[in-house]
Amino acid sequence: MKEKLVVIGNGMAGMRTVEELLKIAPDLYDITVFGEEPYGNYNRIMLSPVLAGEKTIEEIMLNDLQWYDDNNIKLEKGKKIVDIDRKSRIVSADDGTTAEYDRLLIATGSKPFIIPLPGHDLPGVIAFRDIADVDKMLDAAKNKKNAIVIGGGLLGLEAANGLMQQGMNVKVVHIMDTLMERQLDEPAAKMLSKSLEERGMEFLMGAQTESIKGEGKVEQVCFKDGSSVDADIVVMAVGIRPNIELAEKVGIHCERGIVVNDTMQTFDPRIYSVGECVQHRNETYGLVAPLFEMGKVCANHLALHGIGRYEGSVTSTKLKVTGIDLFSAGDFTGNENTEALVFQDAAQGVYRLPVTKIPRH
Repeated sequence: MKEKLVVIGNGMAGMRTVEELLKIAPDLYDITVFGEEPYGNYNRIMLSPVLAGEKTIEEIMLNDLQWYDDNNIKLEKGKKIVDIDRKSRIVSADDGTTAEYDRLLIATGSKPFIIPLPGHDLPGVIAFRDIADVDKMLDAAKNKKNAIVIGGGLLGLEAANGLMQQGMNVKVVHIMDTLMERQLDEPAAKMLSKSLEERGMEFLMGAQTESIKGEGKVEQVCFKDGSSVDADIVVMAVGIRPNIELAEKVGIHCERGIVVNDTMQTFDPRIYSVGECVQHRNETYGLVAPLFEMGKVCANHLALHGIGRYEGSVTSTKLKVTGIDLFSAGDFTGNENTEALVFQDAAQGVYRLPVTKIPRH
């Protein structure tokens, strides 16, 4: 009898783990995957080009439904796991479907953070997280004009660019004075906002949103200083939170995320976790490279090879706006033990800032 592996979450981290496992131990488990969305596994980071009309949903699929069949994986799509009986080792979905497991992999990802402002629950307020969100935005772009994006980080700018490509008037509202403050210093951020303004994007910097108003749907976004702007849709792109509801409910140890060790094991030795839902050595990750590194280590241990440790990742960021080449990695802020070199060509719109450690003699 094969052991049973159940995977909760049909996203990039969970499925990369399964792919790695199939490479090294293809016949070890009977695998069942539960996914909340009615699709196969797709590349979530390519939702921006889909919104901008540069790619189709079909083109961003990583594993289509046929792949699951070909690999003898049972995919329970459109089903959300609502309970785990850790004693009997059974998971239960919202429609009553159950599955037994010998090993369980929790890959529930993260949830977009929606600021609980007055009016945040009005129709027309959306996140930018999945295919359904992109569908709502594309729908709005067909017959509506004004889009407000709250959040001047990576995702907010990609959402704003996509909506602009679809013909909407877009204003980006950001509470800080510079864009992408986690990835860019001030000169780089200024160059980025100049490039985006030249394309027609508008910015409301240092703006504090107070409320969203409208009769039965979004009509206005109001700010602390008393000003307001018209809005047909509001996209909230202010960050993500690890999705740990289920793990917390069933008593798996969580802090900001599901706490795992270097082998991606939770405090329950039969349960592993990977991706944006985990907390490893006090860090949580929202980018794709670390998730793939976790997947490799986790697959190794599920395959009973018992080697490989995940020791954390240095993350990098790339903005997906055609025509703008932006890349940021590591810690750019520096301190007394580092030195920075600035390469800048304002005419060409080039700015580079390598930060290096000062060698100790």
